[in-house]
Amino acid sequence: QLQLVESGGGLVQPGGSLRLSCAASGFTLRDYAIGWFRQAPGKEREGVSCTSKNDDSTYYADSVKGRFTISRDNAKNTVYLQMNSLKPEDTAVYYCAVKGNREHGCSYYTSWYDYWGQGTQVTVSS
Repeated sequence: QLQLVESGGGLVQPGGSLRLSCAASGFTLRDYAIGWFRQAPGKEREGVSCTSKNDDSTYYADSVKGRFTISRDNAKNTVYLQMNSLKPEDTAVYYCAVKGNREHGCSYYTSWYDYWGQGTQVTVSS
């Protein structure tokens, strides 16, 4: 059974860092495009970062560029989102998503992805 499990969220002060993990089971993560999304209360889910299969292409939303880094550990079948210099406006539930076929590229459209994790809460506050 294909499953994605996020972890690593929590409460952090402005300027701090967190590393989110997205562990996959039931398939080999390196063969698929991955997206990280977030959803703040009362707002739509938005794309934060994505990477194509084999990490040929990697993208970041302007709001996180230079602060967030997406990466994979193929041995652990896990994708990470390293978040530095966190701001209060980064507060949201963060989700990872996987494209269900070996399609090229990646996307910030939620409908492009087939599988989603349950989300992990990130709160940036002093």
